Amino acid sequence: MDILESYKIEHGKIQAPVSIIKDSNDFVLQYKVEMPQLDISSVVLIEELRHRLISDVKVKIEEIIDPKSYFQIKERYEEAADKILEKECPDMPPITREVMKSYLVSSMVGIGQFDVLLSDQNLEEIALNEANQPAWVYHKKFGWLKTNIMPKSENETQNYAAIIGRRIGREITNLHPLMDARLPTGDRVNATIFPVSTQGNTLTIRKFARKPWTTTDFLSPEVNTLNFEVASLLWLAIQYELNILIAGGTGSGKTSMLNALTPFIPPNQRVVSIEDTRELKLPEFLHWIPLATRSPNPEGKGGVSMLDLMVNSLRMRPDRIMVGEVRRGAEAEVLFEAMHTGHSVYSTIHADTVEQTYKRLVNPPINVPATMLESLHLILVQFRQRRLNLRRTFEVAEIKFTEEKNPINLIYKWVARDDKLVPVNPSNRVYNELEARAGMDPKDIKKDLKNKQEILKWMYKNKINDITDFGKIVSSYYMDESSVLDLVKKGGNSKKILGK
Repeated sequence: MDILESYKIEHGKIQAPVSIIKDSNDFVLQYKVEMPQLDISSVVLIEELRHRLISDVKVKIEEIIDPKSYFQIKERYEEAADKILEKECPDMPPITREVMKSYLVSSMVGIGQFDVLLSDQNLEEIALNEANQPAWVYHKKFGWLKTNIMPKSENETQNYAAIIGRRIGREITNLHPLMDARLPTGDRVNATIFPVSTQGNTLTIRKFARKPWTTTDFLSPEVNTLNFEVASLLWLAIQYELNILIAGGTGSGKTSMLNALTPFIPPNQRVVSIEDTRELKLPEFLHWIPLATRSPNPEGKGGVSMLDLMVNSLRMRPDRIMVGEVRRGAEAEVLFEAMHTGHSVYSTIHADTVEQTYKRLVNPPINVPATMLESLHLILVQFRQRRLNLRRTFEVAEIKFTEEKNPINLIYKWVARDDKLVPVNPSNRVYNELEARAGMDPKDIKKDLKNKQEILKWMYKNKINDITDFGKIVSSYYMDESSVLDLVKKGGNSKKILGK
């Protein structure tokens, strides 16, 4: 048995050691977390105190279903738990009291022992498959790992799903055995219950990045998702309102890429985002209206679909529309209609290459008429290499006018051998659009791209990797281009813009 890596998780004031273990008797690596142990008397005491908390802390129905109230409720439970433990167990060691409080609060507003796993920044996914199996986690470095934590029962898993669902007005029952929801922290949750999941109740939590990815993160050698040349082209395209579709497989980083591009949107424009589950997090100062779908109630009423929101968003005078994912023909039709009516649109779609993206769009079930695709300017494909857990921008292409035999012009492609994004063909459509929209000739475009690369390199050097700070630099450039370029060329300090 070999320990490949070890570190500590900090959950509140509790530290839980973690070890990644390779065991010759098992086919997968193990994720062992040493949870603070409680004896039987402590477990019984926690259950008694939990009933006390229920009666002492009054929570209104409207607070339960309001996600914004979650952290206030949690704080009230923590304060009440502190008072009860101080009164009932005055001689208890401080660390034991913290452990007891953590278990108490997690049982009231969290997901019990699995709350500790949510505090591990190395994890992307937490999966409960059934009560007779240990939980699994997806580690950023080691992939899927088997943990040493097991659900206590099928009822426990279903109860966690029900608690999560109630907070956002969704439910999981025999009539509605599937549920998509999210935690107040932004983490996405999918739940299924027996008999739809035939072995037992499941809970899958995809962890949301506590700090949204930025373009500077993607440009770093450690991540290596983008290069400065491609990033500057995407910046220029967004500045001048070209439409972009981001494709890729599950977990390839489509939404992260979409989110990272949002600081390039000018701050004087209105942005409407439409998602099934809220994941996007834009710079704080943008004029942003986030919308999310809603499932119907048990009577089949009150549902709000993505199509409903897309149609409604066109009445909100948006300058930019962001759609979490295009799946159906009706959604795609409205999306492309929005492009044709002068809105700048960004969205994601499941496809592994540019060619596959085009075929998905023009064939059933999406079935968008080829002539409508003229309004789409760029397709960016994200790729995930599962064995090494790498995420790369795989292809960047532009859509030429669709009467041409081959409507796709591949501009950049990732070369696996060199692990680099390399140019393939020069851009035609994007350059023509910029000439028509901004009066820029090829010489102006090349100069603008060079300036943007210099700013991106300066931001990378100055470690501007907060999405709001990144957006402030871009917005300052829009307001006073020469001053920002002068600061960058002189190697000035970012404090002159950010004021920090």
